[in-house]
Amino acid sequence: MATSQPRAARKGIQVIARAASVLRALENEQDGLSLGQIAKVTDLSRSTVQRIVDALVEEHLLIGASPTSRVKLGPAILRMASNSSFNFVEFIRPYIVELSKNTGETVDVSEMQKKRTVFVDQVTGRARLNIVSPIGEAFPLHCLASGKAMLARCSDEEALKIIGSKNLERHTDATIIKPQALLKELAKVRKTGVAFDHEEHLEGVSAVGVAVQEPGGTLYAISIPVPTVRFRRSKRQLQDALLQCRDEIIQEIEN
Repeated sequence: MATSQPRAARKGIQVIARAASVLRALENEQDGLSLGQIAKVTDLSRSTVQRIVDALVEEHLLIGASPTSRVKLGPAILRMASNSSFNFVEFIRPYIVELSKNTGETVDVSEMQKKRTVFVDQVTGRARLNIVSPIGEAFPLHCLASGKAMLARCSDEEALKIIGSKNLERHTDATIIKPQALLKELAKVRKTGVAFDHEEHLEGVSAVGVAVQEPGGTLYAISIPVPTVRFRRSKRQLQDALLQCRDEIIQEIEN
């Protein structure tokens, strides 16, 4: 009896993991998938998929998507999803705390709200001179690392709808004010995944930022603002640390 319980527990965990993989396979399939397609995506045998699908259908987590054998997500799971309250900012806080600890710098979390980037969370660094912005404060998208990181997740057409086609507001001599010049900058951000603010919003302040999209589609950015003197010598290290933080968050979301 002592040895059978762990084996049963492991078997139960395996069943849950397989059911979760079936549900994930159907996540973005509005027309559903056949049993064979699910088996291919999940790398499970067709007979295993059949048993899991039958059980999930019985619980209304899956429903038939066509007169054939296609199935899709059912009303029960959709109802659970709509009633869930996933706080993305709270979810990523341990990651930004660790990022601040590793870099010694302040780490900001921003959300794209219409044409502004709004600070929604912050961990203050341990350096004597830190860049700190009040939570809830809004800034233009075009001249902050966080704003450019989020704009880069949009197409050029979408970005132009947000920033407009006229010259943008100048904050310093380094501010990019021409929309077409900003689009070229965003193209670089898309390639590297990293956006920079080289004293474009405030003289003496530089920053690096990355965008992260939460499961519901809302765009957020994680950024590290640093006095320019210190930023110049630590730019590469900050970029690498930020990218690693972003990748860890994405991996956790996808798993």
